[in-house]
Amino acid sequence: MKKFLILIATLVMTLGSTSAFAQGKYGADSANCIKYLSFYKEYFKQKSYDEALPNWREAFKRCPPTANQNMLVDGTVLMRKLIKQNEKNPVYKAKLVDTLMLIHDIRIQNYPKYAVTARNNKGLDLAQYVQNDPERLYKEYGEIVSANGTKTKASIFLFYFNAAIELFQMSAIDEEEIIGVYEDCVDKLSKIEAKDEDEKALVDEIKGKVEELFASNNIADCDKLIELYTPKFEADPSNVELASKIVRFMSAAQGCTDNELFIKAVTRLHNDNPTHSSAYMLYKLNSSTGKTSEAVKFLQEAIDREDSDSAQDAEYYYELAVYHYKCGNSASAEQVARKVIPVAATSELKAKAYMLLGNIWGAVRCEGNDIAKRAPYWVAVDYYEKAKATDPSLASDANKKIAEFKKYYPLTADAFMFGVSDGDSYEVSCGSFKAVTTVRTQN
Repeated sequence: MKKFLILIATLVMTLGSTSAFAQGKYGADSANCIKYLSFYKEYFKQKSYDEALPNWREAFKRCPPTANQNMLVDGTVLMRKLIKQNEKNPVYKAKLVDTLMLIHDIRIQNYPKYAVTARNNKGLDLAQYVQNDPERLYKEYGEIVSANGTKTKASIFLFYFNAAIELFQMSAIDEEEIIGVYEDCVDKLSKIEAKDEDEKALVDEIKGKVEELFASNNIADCDKLIELYTPKFEADPSNVELASKIVRFMSAAQGCTDNELFIKAVTRLHNDNPTHSSAYMLYKLNSSTGKTSEAVKFLQEAIDREDSDSAQDAEYYYELAVYHYKCGNSASAEQVARKVIPVAATSELKAKAYMLLGNIWGAVRCEGNDIAKRAPYWVAVDYYEKAKATDPSLASDANKKIAEFKKYYPLTADAFMFGVSDGDSYEVSCGSFKAVTTVRTQN
């Protein structure tokens, strides 16, 4: 400490000869500015913060902001420590918080090169030290996000949207304004260029939380979103960015994906950047709204796209076959279901296709003699047998179906009258349904 005091004394003695040089940077009271800067810095380096604080205050009072940026950075450290020490004194604590924010603002104003960092630090301190004042937080965070853009620290977007939710719940802002905040947050989060995988993961996590908040707080019902965005989309239907926002907002809102605006927006995105996944999504949307031909068209497109591999195609084929079957188009269902089997990546999927083919054939109604009418049941049983052999977990369901259809086998004597016997090969031809099966009878 003695050496420290000698050093300071020496420095003070030399101030007279340097005052002219220092006048510009250190202000009108340059001697005291330099003195207190030196005092507080030495204590600060030793982590003697209690001793550093009064000297820092003098430096802060006497020096212009441009004297030393570290004076401001160190000041935020000292204020945080002082705030912690005065947790039980809310009035004094509030004044300290205001001082902390003032220091950030001074740094932002006087050091534009470091303004982004200063704003982000201010945002984090607002989250830490300002409670129960959503109006202030909303305003402050809005200014930070507006100025920093995609350089805003990701967590600040979450704080910003939380403040907006509080004001919305207090009816201080309306649906259109909070939707705008949500739009701004998600848009900027989506455009942040992460420096590494860890930061990317954090940004994605924050974005997910913002979207969850939007959905869980019932911020805008579907009717409101349709009201807000239908005229915008109709005015600019080729706007991909707008379509993306509509899809994002409506996906986050509860029960808002089965309307014309959502389907049109997804279609716009698909047309701009088609993938098997986007085509599949359009199949799901159109099927849910009863647009059968459109649904089939998009699912077939998903299958035909080169970015879909054979394993994925098998899944799509199976879903398309099921969809045809549910829509009463059994012929198409049978044709598509047979395409699953050679490309199915798993025995489970192949077995499901066999089960579906069994169900389809079990519902086929053929014209002709008694044998021709019953022959489709034999084909159905063929497929059920294949299903349980391929995937034993389906044995119970398959056996129930087999037992059900055995009731419709012709009697041995009746089959003999038509020239067929148990075990004979039999060719079934029933319109577009064709198969070779084995005759089965019952006594």
